[in-house]
Amino acid sequence: MTSIPLWLTDEQACGYLPGRMARSAAIFPGIALDTSLYAALLPQGFRRSGDQVYRPHCQTCHACTPTRVLVHHFKPDRRQKRCWQRNLRTQIIIKPARFDAEHFELYRRYQLARHDEAQNRVIGRDDYVEFLTSTWCDTWFVEFRIDDQLMAVAVVDVLDTALSAVYTFFDPLCDKPSPGVFAILWQIEKARTLGLPHVYLGYWIEDCRKMAYKIQYQPLEGLIDSQWQPLPCHILNR
Repeated sequence: MTSIPLWLTDEQACGYLPGRMARSAAIFPGIALDTSLYAALLPQGFRRSGDQVYRPHCQTCHACTPTRVLVHHFKPDRRQKRCWQRNLRTQIIIKPARFDAEHFELYRRYQLARHDEAQNRVIGRDDYVEFLTSTWCDTWFVEFRIDDQLMAVAVVDVLDTALSAVYTFFDPLCDKPSPGVFAILWQIEKARTLGLPHVYLGYWIEDCRKMAYKIQYQPLEGLIDSQWQPLPCHILNR
């Protein structure tokens, strides 16, 4: 790859670890991005948020570890197998990444139920679209329905080398079929059928409950000291 200019964001309060400050290194806005370039940036720890591609660049903290599942070696545990069985009746529909009023209403309910900060701001359509969609990336909005009721939507970037899990939101009143778990299991299985070696799950943060769950999908690799290394499940018990 040729060198790509980056710019550093201003420091702000970390959204995952209280009392810490965070900033990112982002691809310079003038760079023309496409799925091929993004496929080369993912293994270097970058992620997409809307059209922006970034990776953490915090001076004193290295808690954010990029992760990816080794698709062809993935072994579901007993809980994941039960989740798969419970969802055998779930209807899965792949849709293009564009605004859908039903999706947006589910997203609003999910945000209000799961994130305290959402209570203090208006969740707008423009912010939703800018966060999840992109003008240059091939993205799916994957619906999960039970008896025609929308239970979850997984936003998935589709690359020649991998699937990348962007975000999943689901009905906060219906945890029994574990829609968040099933969405990840489906992405792993879909990658397997497409012959793709990895599903990128984003950043694992051991001390953040919202991000620590990723360690449960084994075998999982983490990008540590610029090298992809196994993140064994026993880390959970340290």
